[in-house]
Amino acid sequence: MKIDTVEAPKTSIQVIERMVALLDALANYTDPVSLKELSKVSGLHPSTAHRILNDMVITRFVDRVEPGTYRLGMRLLELGNVVKSRLSVREAALDYMRSLHKKTQQTINLSVRQGDEIVYIDRAFSERSGMQVVRAIGGRGPLHLTSTGKLFLSVDEPKAIRAYATRTGLAGHNKNSITDLGKLERELSVVRTRGYARDNEELELGVRCMAAGIHDDSGKLIAGLSISAPADRLQEEWLEDLVSTASQISATLGYTGPAV
Repeated sequence: MKIDTVEAPKTSIQVIERMVALLDALANYTDPVSLKELSKVSGLHPSTAHRILNDMVITRFVDRVEPGTYRLGMRLLELGNVVKSRLSVREAALDYMRSLHKKTQQTINLSVRQGDEIVYIDRAFSERSGMQVVRAIGGRGPLHLTSTGKLFLSVDEPKAIRAYATRTGLAGHNKNSITDLGKLERELSVVRTRGYARDNEELELGVRCMAAGIHDDSGKLIAGLSISAPADRLQEEWLEDLVSTASQISATLGYTGPAV
């Protein structure tokens, strides 16, 4: 018997459960599956399964191969790769971050890009670092005001950088913030030349940062490793250690060639 021949009032949880049931059913087949078979395996009424499958086709979680047959969609692969890269980079980076923190006694951040912001996904720090602000894991920052954010912007095409400026308005946090597109473009040119980026109190007054990129086995920039310190304590000799540490993490992830 179909579990929803007589449908009860739907809740968001019920819809999610039914979506998951259909995805699990699709995962059991290597070839495209018919609506009739999916309805049977998932226990859903054909009309319910058809409606949910249509929604998942629109959002690319499911592909409709031909009328009445379905398979898992590419969006699941895309999201899976994002999760995999983030888990991999955290695992690869942690010991290196701890070593760099031990050497500098300052906060070491691991960040990734998410849309128009960076997200802090890990850190190594101590209460003795003297930092005015230690951003929590999961915290965010604008691309143009953070050292890691500038790394990601520096690999964007000029058109994409201008689009970012239009979307965000290059809002500033303080007098040091870069809020002019021309100035940002010049800053990004320096980042490309040097291979590392800086935040000179542009996000938080009294806090300076420098960041180096971490690349995966395809050469793609997937994360930034940064040192944050009180503005009067950031030491230039740490830069070499930072770049070297980021390179070691990249090598652990299989990176051997130039960034793309």
